[in-house]
Amino acid sequence: MRMKIVNLKHTVAALGAFVLLCGPVFSQDLAKIDTLLEALRKATPEEARAVERDIEREWSRSGSAAMDLLLKRGRDAMAVGEFSVAIDHLTALTDHAPEFAEGFHARATAYYRANLYGPAADDLETALALNPDNFNAIFGLAVLLEEVGNSRSAAQLYRRVLALNPNHENAKSALEQLKTKGIGRTL
Repeated sequence: MRMKIVNLKHTVAALGAFVLLCGPVFSQDLAKIDTLLEALRKATPEEARAVERDIEREWSRSGSAAMDLLLKRGRDAMAVGEFSVAIDHLTALTDHAPEFAEGFHARATAYYRANLYGPAADDLETALALNPDNFNAIFGLAVLLEEVGNSRSAAQLYRRVLALNPNHENAKSALEQLKTKGIGRTL
């Protein structure tokens, strides 16, 4: 009996190309996130922070260990004030995982902290297009709008944050400050 030698180079190359073209498979459990968001809307102030952390943990899961590592490296660089390094890591993340909202949200934070408001606003818009319930991204956009003088739009966004997360202390405080200036009051 004669054995046929099979060349697997083409098969392996095709499989590798398929994996690269498909990109990461996101592991976010949307039903779980919806349940957590509902729990957050009903949570007491004492319960809210734990639920918020659970939501943020779910939003930070890309489904790819490599993409999760880029997100971690970007956040770690921001934590020590290395914003250009953070932007580099997070740009690699958004390039390789363009459907991963948290990558854009994290990079927007890095841009904002580097005083690059235009790119920050662009990334926040992308993050919110991908995940319209991200109350942290909404809050970030509100802060950015307030900082550039658009207080009315900022007040609307703070109210949107509070509709999703009624215990968001920073949004409550920011909205109250605007109300003392006569902005954001409902008649």
